[in-house]
Amino acid sequence: MPHRSRKHRSERRSWVHSWMPSWAGTIVSMACTVMVIMAARIAIAEPYYVPSGSMQPTLLIGDELLATKFAYGYGTASLPAFVQLPSSPRILAALPERGDVVVFRWPGGESRGIHNGVKRVIGLPGDRIAMHSGRLSINGHAVGLRPDGIGQAETESGISLPAARFIETLPGSRTHAILRLHRPGVDDTMAEVVVPPGHLFVMGDNRDNSADSRFAVRDGGVGMLPVENLIGRAETLVASWDMGVKSQPIWAWPSGLRLSRFFTAIR
Repeated sequence: MPHRSRKHRSERRSWVHSWMPSWAGTIVSMACTVMVIMAARIAIAEPYYVPSGSMQPTLLIGDELLATKFAYGYGTASLPAFVQLPSSPRILAALPERGDVVVFRWPGGESRGIHNGVKRVIGLPGDRIAMHSGRLSINGHAVGLRPDGIGQAETESGISLPAARFIETLPGSRTHAILRLHRPGVDDTMAEVVVPPGHLFVMGDNRDNSADSRFAVRDGGVGMLPVENLIGRAETLVASWDMGVKSQPIWAWPSGLRLSRFFTAIR
Protein backbone atom coordinates (compact mmCIF):
# COMPACT_ATOMS: atom_id res chain seq x y z
CA MET A 1 0.00 0.00 0.00
CA PRO A 2 2.68 2.59 0.78
CA HIS A 3 4.30 1.77 -2.57
CA ARG A 4 1.01 2.38 -4.47
CA SER A 5 0.40 5.66 -2.57
CA ARG A 6 3.84 6.95 -3.54
CA LYS A 7 3.12 5.98 -7.13
CA HIS A 8 -0.19 7.87 -7.17
CA ARG A 9 1.44 10.94 -5.66
CA SER A 10 4.14 10.74 -8.30
CA GLU A 11 1.52 10.52 -11.05
CA ARG A 12 -0.34 13.57 -9.68
CA ARG A 13 2.89 15.58 -9.56
CA SER A 14 3.67 14.52 -13.10
CA TRP A 15 0.19 15.62 -14.27
CA VAL A 16 0.50 19.00 -12.54
CA HIS A 17 3.96 19.57 -14.02
CA SER A 18 2.71 18.76 -17.52
CA TRP A 19 -0.40 20.98 -17.13
CA MET A 20 1.24 24.06 -15.66
CA PRO A 21 3.52 24.91 -18.62
CA SER A 22 0.57 24.64 -21.04
CA TRP A 23 -1.62 26.88 -18.86
CA ALA A 24 1.18 29.38 -18.35
CA GLY A 25 1.98 29.33 -22.07
CA THR A 26 -1.63 30.15 -22.91
CA ILE A 27 -1.61 33.12 -20.53
CA VAL A 28 1.67 34.37 -21.99
CA SER A 29 0.35 33.99 -25.55
CA MET A 30 -2.82 35.92 -24.68
CA ALA A 31 -0.81 38.66 -22.99
CA CYS A 32 1.50 38.93 -26.01
CA THR A 33 -1.48 39.14 -28.36
CA VAL A 34 -3.02 41.94 -26.30
CA MET A 35 0.30 43.78 -26.22
CA VAL A 36 0.71 43.49 -30.00
CA ILE A 37 -2.84 44.79 -30.57
CA MET A 38 -2.27 47.70 -28.18
CA ALA A 39 1.07 48.51 -29.80
CA ALA A 40 -0.57 48.48 -33.24
CA ARG A 41 -3.34 50.80 -32.02
CA ILE A 42 -0.80 53.20 -30.57
CA ALA A 43 1.74 53.15 -33.42
CA ILE A 44 -0.11 52.26 -36.62
CA ALA A 45 -3.88 52.77 -36.72
CA GLU A 46 -6.93 53.14 -34.52
CA PRO A 47 -10.51 52.13 -35.37
CA TYR A 48 -13.25 54.73 -35.10
CA TYR A 49 -17.01 54.18 -35.21
CA VAL A 50 -19.05 56.99 -36.80
CA PRO A 51 -21.98 57.75 -34.45
CA SER A 52 -23.43 60.85 -36.13
CA GLY A 53 -24.29 62.25 -39.55
CA SER A 54 -22.01 65.29 -39.38
CA MET A 55 -19.73 63.98 -42.15
CA GLN A 56 -22.39 62.83 -44.61
CA PRO A 57 -22.22 62.07 -47.48
CA THR A 58 -18.55 61.10 -47.06
CA LEU A 59 -19.14 59.10 -43.86
CA LEU A 60 -22.42 57.51 -42.85
CA ILE A 61 -23.78 56.66 -39.43
CA GLY A 62 -22.61 53.12 -38.70
CA ASP A 63 -19.35 53.33 -40.68
CA GLU A 64 -16.23 51.84 -39.11
CA LEU A 65 -12.97 53.41 -40.25
CA LEU A 66 -9.25 53.18 -39.58
CA ALA A 67 -7.24 56.31 -38.76
CA THR A 68 -3.52 55.98 -39.51
CA LYS A 69 -1.44 57.57 -36.77
CA PHE A 70 1.92 57.85 -38.50
CA ALA A 71 0.53 60.43 -40.96
CA TYR A 72 0.81 63.31 -38.48
CA GLY A 73 3.25 61.96 -35.91
CA TYR A 74 2.69 60.93 -32.32
CA GLY A 75 1.64 62.69 -29.15
CA THR A 76 -0.39 61.99 -26.05
CA ALA A 77 -3.54 61.94 -28.22
CA SER A 78 -2.08 58.85 -29.90
CA LEU A 79 -2.54 56.88 -26.68
CA PRO A 80 -5.80 55.01 -25.94
CA ALA A 81 -8.58 57.31 -24.73
CA PHE A 82 -8.50 55.92 -21.18
CA VAL A 83 -4.87 57.07 -20.80
CA GLN A 84 -5.00 60.72 -19.73
CA LEU A 85 -1.65 62.51 -19.80
CA PRO A 86 -0.73 66.19 -20.17
CA SER A 87 -0.20 67.35 -23.74
CA SER A 88 3.34 67.14 -25.05
CA PRO A 89 5.18 68.06 -28.27
CA ARG A 90 4.51 65.60 -31.10
CA ILE A 91 7.19 63.24 -32.39
CA LEU A 92 7.65 63.08 -36.19
CA ALA A 93 5.02 65.81 -36.41
CA ALA A 94 3.47 66.76 -39.76
CA LEU A 95 0.54 69.02 -40.59
CA PRO A 96 -2.52 67.69 -42.41
CA GLU A 97 -3.36 68.97 -45.87
CA ARG A 98 -6.52 70.91 -46.60
CA GLY A 99 -9.20 68.35 -47.36
CA ASP A 100 -7.83 65.60 -45.12
CA VAL A 101 -10.43 63.83 -42.98
CA VAL A 102 -9.00 63.61 -39.46
CA VAL A 103 -9.88 61.83 -36.23
CA PHE A 104 -9.06 63.81 -33.09
CA ARG A 105 -9.57 64.14 -29.35
CA TRP A 106 -12.52 66.51 -28.89
CA PRO A 107 -11.37 69.65 -27.02
CA GLY A 108 -13.09 69.75 -23.65
CA GLY A 109 -15.12 66.69 -24.58
CA GLU A 110 -14.35 64.71 -21.42
CA SER A 111 -16.77 66.83 -19.38
CA ARG A 112 -19.57 65.98 -21.83
CA GLY A 113 -18.70 62.34 -22.37
CA ILE A 114 -17.29 62.96 -25.87
CA HIS A 115 -13.88 61.48 -26.53
CA ASN A 116 -13.17 61.53 -30.26
CA GLY A 117 -14.47 63.33 -33.34
CA VAL A 118 -14.02 63.22 -37.10
CA LYS A 119 -14.08 66.25 -39.42
CA ARG A 120 -12.47 67.60 -42.58
CA VAL A 121 -9.52 70.01 -42.41
CA ILE A 122 -10.47 73.31 -44.06
CA GLY A 123 -7.92 75.77 -42.68
CA LEU A 124 -4.25 75.47 -41.71
CA PRO A 125 -2.30 77.70 -39.31
CA GLY A 126 -2.29 81.27 -40.61
CA ASP A 127 -5.23 80.76 -43.01
CA ARG A 128 -8.04 83.33 -43.06
CA ILE A 129 -11.43 81.58 -43.06
CA ALA A 130 -14.82 83.22 -43.64
CA MET A 131 -18.31 82.16 -44.76
CA HIS A 132 -20.81 84.18 -46.76
CA SER A 133 -24.29 82.69 -47.22
CA GLY A 134 -22.92 79.19 -46.86
CA ARG A 135 -19.95 79.59 -49.18
CA LEU A 136 -16.45 79.24 -47.77
CA SER A 137 -13.72 81.78 -48.35
CA ILE A 138 -10.08 80.90 -47.71
CA ASN A 139 -7.45 83.63 -47.68
CA GLY A 140 -9.80 86.04 -49.39
CA HIS A 141 -10.86 83.70 -52.21
CA ALA A 142 -14.22 81.93 -52.42
CA VAL A 143 -13.81 78.17 -52.80
CA GLY A 144 -15.29 76.41 -55.79
CA LEU A 145 -18.86 75.22 -55.28
CA ARG A 146 -21.18 73.60 -57.82
CA PRO A 147 -24.56 71.86 -57.45
CA ASP A 148 -24.56 68.07 -57.64
CA GLY A 149 -28.21 67.07 -57.37
CA ILE A 150 -30.08 65.85 -54.30
CA GLY A 151 -28.72 63.54 -51.63
CA GLN A 152 -30.05 61.99 -48.44
CA ALA A 153 -29.07 63.08 -44.94
CA GLU A 154 -29.78 60.51 -42.22
CA THR A 155 -30.45 61.77 -38.72
CA GLU A 156 -29.29 60.00 -35.56
CA SER A 157 -32.88 58.82 -35.06
CA GLY A 158 -32.77 56.96 -38.38
CA ILE A 159 -34.87 59.41 -40.41
CA SER A 160 -33.63 60.27 -43.91
CA LEU A 161 -34.16 63.79 -45.22
CA PRO A 162 -33.57 65.14 -48.73
CA ALA A 163 -30.59 67.49 -48.86
CA ALA A 164 -29.02 69.59 -51.57
CA ARG A 165 -25.67 68.14 -52.61
CA PHE A 166 -22.70 70.24 -53.76
CA ILE A 167 -19.11 69.60 -54.82
CA GLU A 168 -16.67 71.85 -52.98
CA THR A 169 -13.16 72.49 -54.32
CA LEU A 170 -10.51 73.60 -51.85
CA PRO A 171 -7.21 75.32 -52.69
CA GLY A 172 -4.99 72.68 -54.24
CA SER A 173 -7.93 71.34 -56.31
CA ARG A 174 -9.04 68.77 -53.75
CA THR A 175 -12.77 68.14 -54.08
CA HIS A 176 -15.38 66.56 -51.84
CA ALA A 177 -19.16 66.44 -51.58
CA ILE A 178 -21.13 68.39 -48.99
CA LEU A 179 -24.82 68.41 -48.03
CA ARG A 180 -27.09 71.32 -47.17
CA LEU A 181 -30.40 70.62 -45.48
CA HIS A 182 -31.63 74.20 -45.29
CA ARG A 183 -31.27 77.49 -47.06
CA PRO A 184 -28.30 79.54 -45.82
CA GLY A 185 -29.09 80.98 -42.40
CA VAL A 186 -27.41 82.74 -39.52
CA ASP A 187 -24.89 79.90 -39.00
CA ASP A 188 -23.82 80.09 -42.64
CA THR A 189 -22.27 83.54 -42.40
CA MET A 190 -19.09 83.93 -40.37
CA ALA A 191 -16.78 86.91 -40.12
CA GLU A 192 -13.22 86.22 -41.16
CA VAL A 193 -11.07 84.47 -38.55
CA VAL A 194 -7.37 83.67 -38.60
CA VAL A 195 -6.32 80.14 -37.68
CA PRO A 196 -3.77 80.49 -34.83
CA PRO A 197 -0.36 78.78 -34.91
CA GLY A 198 -0.58 75.13 -33.89
CA HIS A 199 -4.32 74.92 -34.71
CA LEU A 200 -6.66 73.80 -37.50
CA PHE A 201 -10.08 74.88 -38.74
CA VAL A 202 -12.23 71.79 -39.28
CA MET A 203 -15.77 71.32 -40.60
CA GLY A 204 -18.25 68.54 -41.20
CA ASP A 205 -19.39 67.80 -44.75
CA ASN A 206 -23.02 67.88 -43.58
CA ARG A 207 -22.91 71.64 -43.12
CA ASP A 208 -26.29 72.02 -41.38
CA ASN A 209 -25.67 69.22 -38.88
CA SER A 210 -22.10 69.61 -37.66
CA ALA A 211 -20.64 71.04 -34.46
CA ASP A 212 -17.23 72.10 -35.73
CA SER A 213 -14.77 75.01 -35.76
CA ARG A 214 -17.58 77.46 -36.53
CA PHE A 215 -18.69 77.02 -32.93
CA ALA A 216 -16.73 77.57 -29.72
CA VAL A 217 -16.05 74.69 -27.35
CA ARG A 218 -18.29 76.34 -24.73
CA ASP A 219 -21.14 76.17 -27.25
CA GLY A 220 -20.59 72.48 -27.98
CA GLY A 221 -18.34 72.94 -31.00
CA VAL A 222 -14.70 72.14 -31.67
CA GLY A 223 -13.41 75.68 -31.87
CA MET A 224 -9.92 75.98 -33.32
CA LEU A 225 -8.61 72.44 -33.11
CA PRO A 226 -5.15 72.12 -31.50
CA VAL A 227 -2.81 70.08 -33.70
CA GLU A 228 -1.75 68.19 -30.57
CA ASN A 229 -5.28 66.71 -30.42
CA LEU A 230 -4.86 64.85 -33.71
CA ILE A 231 -5.13 61.06 -33.56
CA GLY A 232 -4.68 60.31 -37.24
CA ARG A 233 -5.89 60.56 -40.81
CA ALA A 234 -9.07 58.69 -41.75
CA GLU A 235 -7.91 56.48 -44.60
CA THR A 236 -10.16 53.48 -45.09
CA LEU A 237 -13.65 52.23 -44.30
CA VAL A 238 -13.36 48.67 -43.03
CA ALA A 239 -17.07 48.02 -42.39
CA SER A 240 -20.47 49.69 -42.43
CA TRP A 241 -23.86 48.79 -41.00
CA ASP A 242 -27.14 50.63 -41.47
CA MET A 243 -28.28 51.40 -37.93
CA GLY A 244 -31.87 51.80 -39.15
CA VAL A 245 -32.34 48.01 -39.23
CA LYS A 246 -32.11 47.85 -35.42
CA SER A 247 -35.87 48.42 -35.30
CA GLN A 248 -36.44 45.29 -37.41
CA PRO A 249 -36.45 41.66 -36.20
CA ILE A 250 -32.99 40.38 -35.39
CA TRP A 251 -32.97 37.97 -38.33
CA ALA A 252 -33.21 41.00 -40.66
CA TRP A 253 -30.13 42.72 -39.21
CA PRO A 254 -27.64 41.21 -41.70
CA SER A 255 -29.49 43.10 -44.43
CA GLY A 256 -28.10 46.29 -42.88
CA LEU A 257 -24.53 45.45 -43.91
CA ARG A 258 -23.39 47.97 -46.53
CA LEU A 259 -21.00 45.58 -48.27
CA SER A 260 -20.22 48.07 -51.03
CA ARG A 261 -18.56 50.34 -48.44
CA PHE A 262 -16.29 47.66 -46.98
CA PHE A 263 -12.58 48.41 -47.52
CA THR A 264 -13.11 51.58 -49.52
CA ALA A 265 -10.89 54.69 -49.43
CA ILE A 266 -12.08 57.88 -47.73
CA ARG A 267 -11.86 61.00 -49.89
